Amino acid sequence: MAKRSAQQCFGLFFFVRTFVYVDGFNLYNRALKGTPHKWLDLRCLAQNILSPQNQIVSIKYYTARVTGRQDPGEPNRQDVYLRALATIPGLQIFYGRFLDKKIMRPLVTPISGQPRFVQVHSTEEKGSDVNLACHLLRDAHLDLFDVAAVISKDTDLAEPIRIVSEELNKPVGVIVPDASCPTDLARVAVFKRHITESILSKSHLPTCIPVIGGTTISKPSTWL
Repeated sequence: MAKRSAQQCFGLFFFVRTFVYVDGFNLYNRALKGTPHKWLDLRCLAQNILSPQNQIVSIKYYTARVTGRQDPGEPNRQDVYLRALATIPGLQIFYGRFLDKKIMRPLVTPISGQPRFVQVHSTEEKGSDVNLACHLLRDAHLDLFDVAAVISKDTDLAEPIRIVSEELNKPVGVIVPDASCPTDLARVAVFKRHITESILSKSHLPTCIPVIGGTTISKPSTWL
């Protein structure tokens, strides 16, 4: 099948094959943490933000399994949510990992007579942004989408977005999890959208999701 141009993609008579790439922890930390919107339906979210013309073919969600070091109940809640996401048609989950280590850090205000450096736990997520960038480039090269939307505020993604938009002629937009878009992303994105409170409130999963075998996946009780 011949490739369609960007102009054809946005024509009145085309549904636009759209891939959505979700930076899971960026979305969580900037839009969901401390809110009643953690039980988020990512397909519904994308549909509420994008045009009706965007035919959402694939949603790719990038995350890592949490450790539970600070909150022992967190891994179980995350597992429930990931199982709920897996019921969404066309959604795939890709895992990075958390790297836990102990490192020395200087105190901002040293105390006289006390050490200037202290040992702290450092938890760093590894792999998600690289996985997202690689998949975005690969999918564009294989002509799997007409338009892509990246849900993230991570400026490390600016260069792969630029390459896909400018060199592979595949328009890529950015859906920012809050009210401001970094300059690096704004410069390369073909379009920009923002996730608002009103959009989040309309994009929840059902409280109980039936699954094969007669069981259900239920929203965690602490996620009010």
